[in-house]
Amino acid sequence: MSNNNLHVDIAIIGGGISGLSTAWYVQKGDPALSYVLLERGERWGGKVRTDTVDGFGDAPFVVEGGPDSFITQKPWAMGLARELGLGEDLLPTNDDQRKTYVLNRGRPTPLPDGVLMIIPTQFMPFALSPLISPLGKLRMGLDLLIPAKRDGQDETLAEFVQRRLGNEALDKIAEPLMSGIYNAEAEKQSLLATFPRFRAIEEKHGSLIKGMLASKKAADEARAKAPAANGSKPLSVFMSLKDGMNTLVDALTARLTGDLRLRVGVDAIHPSQEGYRLDLSDGSSIVARRVILATPAYFSADLLADLAPQAATLLDGIRYVGTGTISLAFRRQDVPDNYPGFGIVVPRSEARDVNAITWSSTKFNRRAPQDHVLARVFFGGSRSPHMMDLDDDEALRRVRAELKVMVGVGAEPLFHRIYRWPRSNPQYDVGHLDRVAAIEAALPPGIHVTGSAYRGIGLPDCVHQAQQTAEAVVNGDW
Repeated sequence: MSNNNLHVDIAIIGGGISGLSTAWYVQKGDPALSYVLLERGERWGGKVRTDTVDGFGDAPFVVEGGPDSFITQKPWAMGLARELGLGEDLLPTNDDQRKTYVLNRGRPTPLPDGVLMIIPTQFMPFALSPLISPLGKLRMGLDLLIPAKRDGQDETLAEFVQRRLGNEALDKIAEPLMSGIYNAEAEKQSLLATFPRFRAIEEKHGSLIKGMLASKKAADEARAKAPAANGSKPLSVFMSLKDGMNTLVDALTARLTGDLRLRVGVDAIHPSQEGYRLDLSDGSSIVARRVILATPAYFSADLLADLAPQAATLLDGIRYVGTGTISLAFRRQDVPDNYPGFGIVVPRSEARDVNAITWSSTKFNRRAPQDHVLARVFFGGSRSPHMMDLDDDEALRRVRAELKVMVGVGAEPLFHRIYRWPRSNPQYDVGHLDRVAAIEAALPPGIHVTGSAYRGIGLPDCVHQAQQTAEAVVNGDW
């Protein structure tokens, strides 16, 4: 190798939201540090991808290929958007139209009003709902009497929900809603890594129902005071951006001042006197004092196999599943208004080809022209993995068949867009947080990992981990 390698303070590998955010917070933390950001693919943003489709009306369709929003209860993505000057571009959900259905014996059934996460907080809507049988409702009520688990040990989401609320609550509510967020199997999903709040509520209140009622009361009181204090509306639970989530990626890349390289991957990492030498896919090399891996765990494992075999083995043990979506556009007149609201979730027990249906143009404004509808159908993961193996034509045929059966939409779509993300979703199995701690302990000095594989899969989690990683690097002993 030549001795004329480029030398930088920090090399960041991976140009998804985690790598971009890490670069941003390194740059903010110490503008004097030099960095290079390397992405093997053709575009920045990873799974954040927005496409616009014109020609059907007064405005374009805005089609999301990856996440369509971020949760506001975790403040880090919202904070990043505002740092980048996107405050005026924030787009809340249409909460006055919020309604979720659960496919129940082949028919969409409304999720009862007042269900927070998986817990009923209003008696009458829950009591009158056909979603849960009378015996199932009684079993959920036993949560008020069951002793709390306070041993600090992890358990699966399925074990937790069955223990506190019973099998029906798991099947009809927790599995499609909670495991659906993570594209996970409730029987393997770590409670402490995905929904630690449930354990905290159980420990504090002794009952999920008591805890959620207390949380709801506190939230209602806060909302009642907020408008009087500043005249603002309550913050929507989910937030997007007016022109799509790719706006965040575009704003980040426009503000980064480091050495940004697309279509350049890292083939190997070797120790060197100055830190680490990175052999790149274009035949060149870079020497960096610190290296941040913002790549999938299995790719990081490959790069660290010789350098840190114990960390590599642990990284390789993080399972991944593939997911996909098909977005379909229709004239409004071709879509029956049988199930108004945000969409339908599908329990695994229904054994369907799809996992959920979202009415994107109901959930958000600015997603379809006037008198048009944009639907988004989810597949893959642990509930319909077979769909990932089908070609596009067969996947589309099956999705259209499900739309016709579930919601009565049989019209030919104006257009469709298919997005597949193979081996893209890390699985937080029981013991995940212990595994992550062991990975971090086994990393060589000057090597860091960050991203969705570790301490949260959502956009806010990735941004938060990027902040923490950048802070550790900026404040490190140079």
